[in-house]
Amino acid sequence: MNKKLMFLALAAIGLASCNGGFKQGSGGLLYDIHTDKDGPAIKEGDFVSLNMTLKTEGDSVLGSTYDMGRPAPQLIQKPQSKADFTNALLLLSEGDSATVKVNIDSVIPKGQPRPPAIKGKYVIYQIKVEKVIAKGKLSDQVFNGRISDYMKQQTDAVKAKEPAIIEKYVKEKDLKVTKTASGLNYVITKPGSGPVPVVGDTVEVNYTGTLPTGKVFDTSVKEDAVKAKINDGMRQYAPIRIPVGEHKVIQGWDEGLLLLNKGAKATFVIPSSLAYGEQGAQGVIPPFTPIIFTVEVINIIKPNPNAPKPAAPAMMQAPAKK
Repeated sequence: MNKKLMFLALAAIGLASCNGGFKQGSGGLLYDIHTDKDGPAIKEGDFVSLNMTLKTEGDSVLGSTYDMGRPAPQLIQKPQSKADFTNALLLLSEGDSATVKVNIDSVIPKGQPRPPAIKGKYVIYQIKVEKVIAKGKLSDQVFNGRISDYMKQQTDAVKAKEPAIIEKYVKEKDLKVTKTASGLNYVITKPGSGPVPVVGDTVEVNYTGTLPTGKVFDTSVKEDAVKAKINDGMRQYAPIRIPVGEHKVIQGWDEGLLLLNKGAKATFVIPSSLAYGEQGAQGVIPPFTPIIFTVEVINIIKPNPNAPKPAAPAMMQAPAKK
């Protein structure tokens, strides 16, 4: 091999190793297809259902559909630029999985600062294409009908899994729960003292709410927020006040707080029927998802007949009323 050819070969090997097996796409995209199923590629106008995890180069997870318990639906629109993530989806078909790296600077609008949580050069998408419904020559009515049928199947499947999710969580955590007639599961982990509250009382409480996966979605306890990496520097972490039994919060809280006296600590495993049901909450709590709260009653305040009743606080996600 002459020196020129040897140099070119070494350069090619060096480029391949730098990208770690990734191929170069449009606008600086890098992609690596792990599973390549037979089938037509995704096209503009198609409906796709994706499971996806978004990470930084430092392996910090920015978001994941797996936390939501179901894939994310998406209608494929025309890419807005060469660096648009949609360009990577157009390389895939149903059943494919891939990792896609997108240059951060290509997706942040000019003049806007980079989010502090994002470090490095790329954001990384780990993708699994669960379903593709091709638009093709289908009428809008037929196309939308197929999407609706698929989404209903997904919803029914999630709903059917909920009892098993609750049972599994209770078993894995070894919780000796008591189940009420409504379906609330609770265990008092530390008894309190004195009488329990009655309807109209205000309960001062600390809480931390999690999904069955363990992901914290809201808390009044700063230490828990820091540990879960959801600490909001603008928020004042402190016990909150809830007027109980007045339907100002989700039913699971309304019922559960009436069981606890001052100083009590408890865990509530709340089915979706007593929480956020088929709607979920603000993209954080998926539909038909049970939620878990650890709570501590700091104080029980009797109403002052001459004072206005306090309103339930506006919290990030829960336990605001549906």
